[in-house]
Amino acid sequence: MGQKVHPTGIRLGISKDWTSTWYAGSKHFSDNLLQDIKVREHLKEKLKAASVSRIEIERPAKSARITIHTARPGIVIGKKGEDIDKLRGELTRMMGMPVHVNIAEIRKPELDAQLVAESIAQQLERRIMFRRAMKRAVQNTMRLGALGIKVRAGGRLNGAEIARSEWYREGRVPLHTLRADIDYGFAEASTTYGVIGVKVWIFKGEVLDPSDIGQDKSKNAEKAGK
Repeated sequence: MGQKVHPTGIRLGISKDWTSTWYAGSKHFSDNLLQDIKVREHLKEKLKAASVSRIEIERPAKSARITIHTARPGIVIGKKGEDIDKLRGELTRMMGMPVHVNIAEIRKPELDAQLVAESIAQQLERRIMFRRAMKRAVQNTMRLGALGIKVRAGGRLNGAEIARSEWYREGRVPLHTLRADIDYGFAEASTTYGVIGVKVWIFKGEVLDPSDIGQDKSKNAEKAGK
């Protein structure tokens, strides 16, 4: 079962938290959900160079609070905060309500599965050999303290006529253990031969306390390592 389902979806409420936290009745739920999807697509496209991992959306009392997790906060904020003010105005017009934008810096992008997947995809688009890109990503992630990582690439690898998938794994990646903090990321590389999909799973430790959901798991990683 752990191999088949989405690693984040099966852990929601156990070792993972939702990226959209708001309540709406059946009348407004679909509108809010569609709005969240459009906001995320807009931000990912606009901040493509800022290494955005995830976007959290909250809706307290007729307003919205958006937290952007990025490895390059300077690109998002801009010179003297000009870009962030412009972005806030765009989001306010899109959502039709006051929007507060927070920036959360990712200090170790090598431990973020989404950023690792996007990094590998970018290397594949630059015609770097897929094995070299995958092995380098695995080594960098393990060097920074991850307990395990699995990387999988699928498509016309190296321009082969028949599509296939290859994967590398180092350490432990217990997908079936619900308390395991598994970070999952997916990215696509558009090459001249077609699209190559990249999936990354990173095992950071075990969530031993339910109150740790959404918190820094470095302490849990130390406990699990013992």
